[in-house]
Amino acid sequence: MELSVERERCQGAGMCALTAPEVFDQDETDGRVVLLEPRPPHELHGAAREAAGLCPAGALTITEPDGRRAPFRRE
Repeated sequence: MELSVERERCQGAGMCALTAPEVFDQDETDGRVVLLEPRPPHELHGAAREAAGLCPAGALTITEPDGRRAPFRRE
């Protein structure tokens, strides 16, 4: 699993940092997402997926090892 974020899309809700604090944080200046672990260990995959699903801005994307991408867009 590889994660990517679109900081310009982030609304600063903080759901990612609350759900998976080992993977995501929030910038102290603007409150937007900071990606701590672009390739989190297997034991953090569930929390990372949950955090991506909870993001109200759809700012998080998961790329699976087989190349499938799972953007969590709520448009």
